Amino acid sequence: MQRLVALALEFRFVVLLATLLVVVLGVFSLQRLPIEGVPDITPNQVLVLTRAPSLSPPEVEKYISFPVEWSMSGLPGITNIYSLSKQGFSYVAIYFREDMDIYFCRRLVMERLAQARALIPPGMGSPEMGPISTGLGEIYQFKVTGGGLSNMELRSILDWDIAPKLRSVPGIVEVNVHGGELKTYEVQVDSDRMTAYRIPLSTIIRALGESNGNAGGAYLERPGQQQSLIRGEGLISSLEDIEKIVVGVSDSGTPITIRNVAQVRFAPMVRQGLASQDGNGEIVIGVAMLLIGENARIVVDRVKAELREIEQSLPAGVRIEPYYDRTDLVRRTIRTVTKNLVEGGLAVIAVLLLLLGTLKGGGIVAAAIPLSMLFAFTGMVQAGISGNLMSLGAIDFGLLVDGSVVMVENILRRLGQRKPTESALEVVRRAAQEVARPVFFGVTIIFLVYVPILMLQGTEGKMFRPMATTVLFALGASLVIALTLMPVLSWLAFRKRVPQEHTWLMRGIGAAYSPVLQRAMRRPLVTFGVATLLFLASLSVIPFLGAEFIPRLDEGSILVTTFRLPGTSLTESLRANGVVERVLLRFPEVTTVVTRTGSPEIAAEPMGIEENDSYVMLKPIAEWPSKRTKEELVAAMEEALEKEAPGAFYSFTQPIEMLMQTLMEAGLRTDIAAKLYGEDMDVLNQKAGEIEAVLQKVRGAADTRAERVAGLPYLRIHIRRDAIARHGLNASDVLDSVEAMGGKVVGQVIEGNKRFFLQVRFDSHDRATTETIKNIKVGDREGHFIPLSQLADVIEEEGPLQIGREKIHRRITVATNVRGRDIASFVAEARQAIAAQVNLPEGYWIEWGGQFQQLESARARLLVAVPVTLLLIFVLLYFNFNSVRPALLIFLNVPLATTGGVLALLARGMPFSISAGVGFIALFGVAVLNGVVLVTYISQLRQEGLPVDQAVTRGAITRLRPVLMTALVASLGFVPMAISTAPGAEVQRPLATVVIGGLVTSTLLTLLVIPSIYRWFEGKRAEAEL
Repeated sequence: MQRLVALALEFRFVVLLATLLVVVLGVFSLQRLPIEGVPDITPNQVLVLTRAPSLSPPEVEKYISFPVEWSMSGLPGITNIYSLSKQGFSYVAIYFREDMDIYFCRRLVMERLAQARALIPPGMGSPEMGPISTGLGEIYQFKVTGGGLSNMELRSILDWDIAPKLRSVPGIVEVNVHGGELKTYEVQVDSDRMTAYRIPLSTIIRALGESNGNAGGAYLERPGQQQSLIRGEGLISSLEDIEKIVVGVSDSGTPITIRNVAQVRFAPMVRQGLASQDGNGEIVIGVAMLLIGENARIVVDRVKAELREIEQSLPAGVRIEPYYDRTDLVRRTIRTVTKNLVEGGLAVIAVLLLLLGTLKGGGIVAAAIPLSMLFAFTGMVQAGISGNLMSLGAIDFGLLVDGSVVMVENILRRLGQRKPTESALEVVRRAAQEVARPVFFGVTIIFLVYVPILMLQGTEGKMFRPMATTVLFALGASLVIALTLMPVLSWLAFRKRVPQEHTWLMRGIGAAYSPVLQRAMRRPLVTFGVATLLFLASLSVIPFLGAEFIPRLDEGSILVTTFRLPGTSLTESLRANGVVERVLLRFPEVTTVVTRTGSPEIAAEPMGIEENDSYVMLKPIAEWPSKRTKEELVAAMEEALEKEAPGAFYSFTQPIEMLMQTLMEAGLRTDIAAKLYGEDMDVLNQKAGEIEAVLQKVRGAADTRAERVAGLPYLRIHIRRDAIARHGLNASDVLDSVEAMGGKVVGQVIEGNKRFFLQVRFDSHDRATTETIKNIKVGDREGHFIPLSQLADVIEEEGPLQIGREKIHRRITVATNVRGRDIASFVAEARQAIAAQVNLPEGYWIEWGGQFQQLESARARLLVAVPVTLLLIFVLLYFNFNSVRPALLIFLNVPLATTGGVLALLARGMPFSISAGVGFIALFGVAVLNGVVLVTYISQLRQEGLPVDQAVTRGAITRLRPVLMTALVASLGFVPMAISTAPGAEVQRPLATVVIGGLVTSTLLTLLVIPSIYRWFEGKRAEAEL
């Protein structure tokens, strides 16, 4: 280190030139740095989605979900497979190890999809991969409105005029469309007229298929070496074309056309979802989805520009109105981060000025902050790390100047003692070399304590690894700056004139500190005993802190999920949604409410018609007319909904939070869940109900609900094989009639570049009731028509609503949110209550998921990471002193630093979280740095021959200023984060609280306990030598 300092002072121009290069690269990188609100913690997963409109949930499980699961099992790197089978839809989520490339994972799945398709019976469905997006993928949501157009027309505009152009925007992987009516060319057949004309449904289906196509006849050679292509054109292009298609001939020889047996019209396809807003009825919405790895802020700007351009080409009066922009959250959180960093930086500079007493000195030390950050920006861009709440918000500027503080303070002190005959450059060199070793080891210790954070995996790893990597970049730069640039700048600034050695503030602090130090040194065991008692006291309160995974980030919006009875119709859902929206809109904090019911065409999570997500957009908190908190607002909303919109179950969360919960653990939309595994759906349903009743009584439980897997009304049409055989019919003849009740697709009609389904459907009066369905006539090949009731049993019954599977077993979740209590203690109490009150049969078991599972995973890794951190600290201390005794002495800083951190959490009523755990890891390094600086100097004085008492006293008083400065700049840099209530500060507060509280106690230890114990150790050794 001494050699590096000497080289830096010798080649001063090179150091300044290298600094300028870092500035240029850093500014360039900052312009390219992706900006996000929060880290993307979406797990490494691939979705396989299959639509099978004709299948019930048990059939979807048997014929589609299970073959897909079976085909995917055994792929390299798979950690879990989850499936959900619902009416007409299969959703399979395949989870891979986090270190695997997502494109490689998709390639593996694509190779196995061919095997899965071969296992699925023909015509039942074709599995496809979902879009390559993330939980933060829904970056921009908008509605299409105006022009006096119907929802069907607006939907067609969105499908064919807007969505294709948006998909071409770089960074957009898909545009999901929700709401409106999907236009079809519908042939609405009348059963009575078909019977009268003796035209069976199979004939109509065949005629439509045979009358909709083109043909090629090669070419016609002409004289003169020319040829003409021969083309036959028979594609349907209008409703009139369909009406004219011949389906038979009457007894009189008159052609029977489609118009004789059916009404041809534009009609909506049967849908499984809709969207509405503010109680004013249906709307048509589009959702732009971000390609994984893209910069959300830049892509949203592209989307906005493209939509402005698209809007100019739309029919008159049609408008595109956004209602959700995720960059709003980005702007709010980055504004919070910037504010906290600026305020923290100003606090650091103020401390430097007060304690150094020189504007130049404070400016020189403060220069380490922007220089270190610019280097970090360059590293972040190269490592593919986005700037967000964690990667930037958890940086303490105090950490970045600790090494520079010690370096510049010692240089100023030595320059103040310089003799007239000494060269300023030589004094700066000796002063810098004197503290180079402790600065190197101290900052390296801080550097290394962040390395174990890189061991974190899963959700906690994605949350905190970018932060640790960014801090490592900045700390590495700060160490090089402290050892090279600080001596050069100090020489340039103070080679002619040096400020007074101590300011009035430091003289006052020193005068107060000296007698306290003397009393502590006279009673070393008492001093050590008090410190030990404080440590033990802090350990005793740890069980009362509780624990949670990560504090909830305020997104500035609320998501209300509504669950209604299985079998609720789309019409009833729309009516009930209007009531909910009007209730929520009455709250003055709310700007708009948009509800999405059921599933869109591309579903990240399959929802039934009985499920609704209401996006409640809120005003900025500063504009709220009342002073209630967001939690109080949620409680008031819940009370109002239960009173004015009864008959449904309501769960409250936030849009991004819900998506993250769903993707981190498929099928889960709440904080935690008891996952019940087994095989018999009746037993699972019964036991889930018992668990739900138990959980509802546990303190802190909110929105508790067992997954509804039964109670869906079915009209089952079971074909009687003997009956259809007597009439010479096949099962397909009957099944065509069943499918035509909802609309049997028989082709496409092409309008320019637009394509619309051509479907056959029974008239509404033929499918109005169970009795009319029984009377639908099925025609045989002899022209006879037989009522459906004579060919099949038509049975009304209840059946499964959905079937979830995980780890190759069926699964039901009992989900709950936790309010006013930490998650760890809630689960501990819930486990005891369930074990005492619910008796599970053999082959059935419970696992806990959601945030609790993530907390346990992170806690297990921290139990490894923290000891590794402590071991690294001790090894470095040993290498620094080449002795165990001083290393152990400084190591005492760790427990007392822990004491302050724990007591600070207790005082603020904060539970232990992964954010707080990372704060403890960071705290250990900062606490040890001060001990290294102090003990290194005392040991140096001892080597110069000073007696123990004099060496300890002089060393402690001399190092009082750098110890106070490093502690104050590190703690005050976190103060804005600790007290901030702005959006995004929730995750930062526990980390900042731990560091501030820990540094208070560890600084007291450094200044009082370490000198006392050092004197006692050395005194005992001196007595032993005598």
